[in-house]
Amino acid sequence: MNKSSYNNYVAILRSELLPALGCTEPIAIAYCAAKARQTLGCMPDTISVACSGNIIKNVKGVTVPNSGGLKGVEAAAVLGIIGGDADKELEVLEHVSGRDIEETEAFLKTGKCTVSLQEGEENLYVMCTLKSGTDTASVELKTKHNHISKIEKNGKVVFSQPDVVTEEAGNKKLLNLEEIYEFANCVKIDDVKEIIDRQIQMNMAIAEEGVQNSWGVNVGAECLKMSGDDTLRRAEALAAAGSDARMSGCPMPVVINSGSGNQGITLTAPVVTYAKDLKASEEKLIRAMVLANLISIHQKRFIGNLSAYCGATSAATAAACGVAYLYDESMEVISNTIINSIATIGGMVCDGAKPSCAAKIRSAVDTAMLAYRLAKDGRVYQSGEGLVEKDAETTIRNVGRMGRVGMASTDVEILNIMIGQ
Repeated sequence: MNKSSYNNYVAILRSELLPALGCTEPIAIAYCAAKARQTLGCMPDTISVACSGNIIKNVKGVTVPNSGGLKGVEAAAVLGIIGGDADKELEVLEHVSGRDIEETEAFLKTGKCTVSLQEGEENLYVMCTLKSGTDTASVELKTKHNHISKIEKNGKVVFSQPDVVTEEAGNKKLLNLEEIYEFANCVKIDDVKEIIDRQIQMNMAIAEEGVQNSWGVNVGAECLKMSGDDTLRRAEALAAAGSDARMSGCPMPVVINSGSGNQGITLTAPVVTYAKDLKASEEKLIRAMVLANLISIHQKRFIGNLSAYCGATSAATAAACGVAYLYDESMEVISNTIINSIATIGGMVCDGAKPSCAAKIRSAVDTAMLAYRLAKDGRVYQSGEGLVEKDAETTIRNVGRMGRVGMASTDVEILNIMIGQ
């Protein structure tokens, strides 16, 4: 692998595998709002938040972390303003206090925080505008959950940057399966060890929390009751349990993938669980995690970070590829695992972030591991069968097009149903 490609892959991992506290969409709103408060310099009299439909969809049903059980766009914005630390970006609500929650609840009762649907913008869009007397501040967040694109103070632009992530943060358009596999094999462990170690530590910690305590409807814990001592069932259970906790307001941070904590957890838990049972070396685990992360990111770049396509599908597919890597499978088996998995469950709808995401994750991991077992035995769906084409790369693009373009109208209907239109 040439130096330019190598550095690009390292840059992608560093820019994508970020720690985030709580479900990423309410955190993005809290971060945007906290940045607006920082710009205004005081507590606002009024707050208005304009969001794309997918942001509203993914905030409505989840508990804002460290909020005492509050849900919704208004709660995320107000808590970000009152108790958030904008400098901590996706960990903006890490140090919220009980008093901050009380003040948030009191402000919410005033009705001075309003929310509107911003049409004509991309799926990941938040604009937070604050007013205090004659002073105003507005912050626009687009493209990524921590990407502030514009800041205005009293109508004047004081900061702006391109909406699209710059080349320095890694060019995802250059990703391809052959190079991902090559990179996983040749990457210098010291270049990625800190990033991957953090992902494993954080994501497995919240998975264990989801098993040990009551969160959501306890999908993960219920799976464990059914599993006995089976590696696959434990992998599914731990992935689901992490989502149980995250969707229900657990304040523990996770490392995201493709902008999603659920996807980060989904690809981490199975790979780590299998590595432990196989007694794989630390180096082997890190390489498997590198492969899984990049395959997940590669799929999502065709779908988009937010859509009606459930991201657990792509993340679980990537996890199965990571497990295949632990078993020293060939690139052919890994590619066929992708085809088998996304040709089976690709298209499962996303109807917002909420406790039932845990069950979708469990189903996605189960499907992906079946896809791997089929590929391992030389079985793969053939070109012309539905969205499957001659190779995994083309199939990924087909499914991505279906998720991004074909499911766009599905996304609109889901949102209309959720907001009662």
